[in-house]
Amino acid sequence: MTKATEPRVHPAWGMLALVLLGLLTAQGARIAFGAFVPAWREGLHTDLGTISLIGMVSYLVYGFTQPVVGQLAGRFGSRAVLCIGVFVAGVGLLLSSTASSVPGLMFLYGALASLGFSAASGVTAGLVVRHWFTERRGLAFGLVESGFGAGQFIFTPLSLFLIEAYGWRNTLVVEGVLLTAVVGPLVTLLLRSTPADRGLEPYGGPDLTEVPQHQADQDSGRPTAREALRSPLLWGLLAPFFVCGLTTTGLMDTHLVSISHEHGASTALTGTAVSLLALANIAGTVASGPLSDRYSCARLLAVLYGVRALILTLLALAPYGAWLVVLSIAFGLVDFATVAPTHLIATRNFPAASLGLVFGLLSMAHQVGSALGSYLPGLLFDMTASYTPTLLASSAALLAAMIGCLITLPVNSYSTSAAQPQPEPRPLSRNAA
Repeated sequence: MTKATEPRVHPAWGMLALVLLGLLTAQGARIAFGAFVPAWREGLHTDLGTISLIGMVSYLVYGFTQPVVGQLAGRFGSRAVLCIGVFVAGVGLLLSSTASSVPGLMFLYGALASLGFSAASGVTAGLVVRHWFTERRGLAFGLVESGFGAGQFIFTPLSLFLIEAYGWRNTLVVEGVLLTAVVGPLVTLLLRSTPADRGLEPYGGPDLTEVPQHQADQDSGRPTAREALRSPLLWGLLAPFFVCGLTTTGLMDTHLVSISHEHGASTALTGTAVSLLALANIAGTVASGPLSDRYSCARLLAVLYGVRALILTLLALAPYGAWLVVLSIAFGLVDFATVAPTHLIATRNFPAASLGLVFGLLSMAHQVGSALGSYLPGLLFDMTASYTPTLLASSAALLAAMIGCLITLPVNSYSTSAAQPQPEPRPLSRNAA
């Protein structure tokens, strides 16, 4: 009997491409929220603070459901959760196009669509990477997270164009149909949660550092959120990631369009700045993966947060025009680049059985920060007619996150060769510090 030849390209990369497609479209539609803000203010006859409240509700729903999403993905598989999320997000966008009031939009977009966004998120994608890759995980995490930047690059300027040409309702219909009729069926048909579902081993072979399941069961049983939150390392990851959400998807993704318009930038210049930010975001996110594989993730995070603080300070003080484009590109390079090193520290220091929960808690912290970063700048702008106080306060928070990474995270959480094995992740226990 002839032995079947193995494919030249490991199927793990195909799974990665499918997850990337799901994140690009679902999260791209979510991140394009800022493009709708001016149109919603005009169409629903309300102020910036009220529209920002819709964003806050969306981020809170997204964030507080992330631990549940992680546990569901761990129990039923990432494929089921991700696919359901894409369909629910698409339906939510389609129904949001019919909203005639702020409360209606808050429920249909802020709650329903956001439940779908939560399921089709980095938590489920991270578990796919964890199961399909034992080598080059940093690169895989970076490529997956680049889906957020790629989605922003495509969907935000596309939404700006479609809104101006055809109105915000038709734009939501286009995005909803894309998710429900194209992406959802494709991912459902082809994605698999684990290599075992196809009788394969992960890319790189079996994970020799994984704690055997029977040992994890003896030590701790199924980990709970309370047990996870007793880990000082988890708090060292949660606090900076909260600030990350506050300043990226909260502040910049929601308010950059409004910040630009308030300083007299045209729609064309604003669209260019947002597009280049997203393009730089892709480059920075992909590059952060190999850098996380090779260098200290804690030091890398400190550099990223410090540079981000400098950029927001310059955005508050520098003139606009060409500076808007330059600073947008610079911000994009350090935007989602924090995700790969954060997830890699978690992967190296927590057992596989708890990673769905840990990823969910990390995402929740990020989204709670995003909720505040979405709402508070709008509220402060209505009070002061300026974004400067928000930008400077955000810079201070980022400096605190930079210092926190250097103090609380393991500086030596990296390996430069396969000959240097990582310490085995220890199961969460009820006696954890």
